[in-house]
Amino acid sequence: MNKNKKSEEIEEQEEQVVQEEQEIDFQDKYMRLYAEFDNFRKRTMREKADLISSASSDVMMQLLPLIDDFDRAEANATEDIEAMKEGVKLISTKFVSTLNSNGLKAMESKAGDDFDVDKHEAIANIPAPSEDLKGKVVDVVEKGYMLGDKVLRYAKVVIGA
Repeated sequence: MNKNKKSEEIEEQEEQVVQEEQEIDFQDKYMRLYAEFDNFRKRTMREKADLISSASSDVMMQLLPLIDDFDRAEANATEDIEAMKEGVKLISTKFVSTLNSNGLKAMESKAGDDFDVDKHEAIANIPAPSEDLKGKVVDVVEKGYMLGDKVLRYAKVVIGA
């Protein structure tokens, strides 16, 4: 019986040692998994910051020729108003084209359109000039713009009451 008791004690001790080893193994796995997740989180944040930085540098690179155009226009300033207007118009067209190529779109809003809270920001409410303009856009003060499918700036409009 004494041998039985000792063997039971040995078995219990062995089980306890196995359980402790498993617990240490689980703790080690947990710590490794936690460290791996933390590294993933940090790497993702760094990659996101790099992506934003590189995206803005791409846009800046596309805007540099416009700065050059403005510099040339300033260096070749003339008294001829029509030539200056034409030069500014060309630079403006190039600027809008560059923005459009990067996903910027002007929203189409005009007087007589229904007021849409998803596209318009009402900045004033005036008596409607005619009955059919009640609750509708009377005047567009500033155009709205979208970047892809997201509204970047709501069109600022005056509403007829």
